[in-house]
Amino acid sequence: MGLTLDNCFSLMCVIVILLLPSLCFSQDYYVSSRATYYGSPDCLGTPTGACGYKAYGSTINGGEVSGVSRLFKNGTGCGACYQVRCKSPQHCSENGVKVVVTDHGEGDNTDFILSTRAYNKLALPGLAEALFSYGVVDVEYKRIPCQYSGYNLMFKVHEHSRFPDYLSLIAIYQAGVSEITAVEIWQEDCQEWVCMRRAYGAVWDMPNPPRGQPEGAINVRIQVTGSSGSKWVQLKNLIPSAWKAGAAYDTAIQLD
Repeated sequence: MGLTLDNCFSLMCVIVILLLPSLCFSQDYYVSSRATYYGSPDCLGTPTGACGYKAYGSTINGGEVSGVSRLFKNGTGCGACYQVRCKSPQHCSENGVKVVVTDHGEGDNTDFILSTRAYNKLALPGLAEALFSYGVVDVEYKRIPCQYSGYNLMFKVHEHSRFPDYLSLIAIYQAGVSEITAVEIWQEDCQEWVCMRRAYGAVWDMPNPPRGQPEGAINVRIQVTGSSGSKWVQLKNLIPSAWKAGAAYDTAIQLD
């Protein structure tokens, strides 16, 4: 017999837990790699990135964003921040650029495919043209905490959601270095947490989602994984029962 939908959700939760040892977090050392760039009309990020961020992925961090290959980690790496600096002293700035991962991409033995604006910031003033002429540059990078002054962690109802039959969520303004490795919704009639599926990138979804508590909201909990291990964080009454596609809901918390 094939797997039922409930079996699939349970299997997904197990897979998430099994993958935890392979995750990495902030680091005090730089790793050598290579970086290239992609073009866009406004020099910002792309609204069609594999993380599923849409317009948020175009402008977050001032458009200084990147697609990554192995650091994508099947979507767990979405939203991570990295300090990237190139290794040509005559052309490159000392600090380089801080980028947010918003996409997946494979280059010529590269870990990063930077937006044009991010790639430009690798260079010393007046020397960006030389870096662009190379196309691919040697870099070094390290994981750093994300910072979003004035913003809490928010969950946005993805534009592909269809009320009330299909709910899709994505975390935005995710500070710190911890990663969201599972998302669950409380099902009141069964008195149990139900695991959402990682649909793709940073997008979590569920068909026929619970309708919410008697007070009219849906409880969500997230598994947060960092250097000290994993923990569950409960977000009570986060999603209104009459949720709308495209709406973002404030968790009133921020991750470390």
